[in-house]
Amino acid sequence: MVKGRPEPPLDLVERVGTLARALPEADEEEAWTGVRWRVRTRTFAHVHVLAGHWAERWSPGLGERTVVTFRSCGDELLALEAHGLPFLKPDWAPTVVAMVLDDETDWAEVAELVNESYRLLAPRKLARLLDGAADDADPS
Repeated sequence: MVKGRPEPPLDLVERVGTLARALPEADEEEAWTGVRWRVRTRTFAHVHVLAGHWAERWSPGLGERTVVTFRSCGDELLALEAHGLPFLKPDWAPTVVAMVLDDETDWAEVAELVNESYRLLAPRKLARLLDGAADDADPS
């Protein structure tokens, strides 16, 4: 954690954490700012406050916002990049996308994006466990 950086609201951290911790072998840890969730050594979700020069760099004029960053690829990545708010595209990694967390947040969408990010980064063996869970939940 960087001294003096704003920390995200605990309710938002907990809400994303509930989704992330439900995934196989997911670990939660304090990050340089905010909280992140990892599978093995790979971060699949990170809640932090976008502030200062980072806020201006990612979305000029938006101001300080709490975001969750995650990984995406392919058509979904292109769609998120083109969508605009609540999605932001950082320029420091080609597959990272941020979503602003606020009163308008679609939490079902957050769950889907966190799960997909996990699938991209988890070992195949762990990602396949999600397929079994989805099959178990499907009544058809």
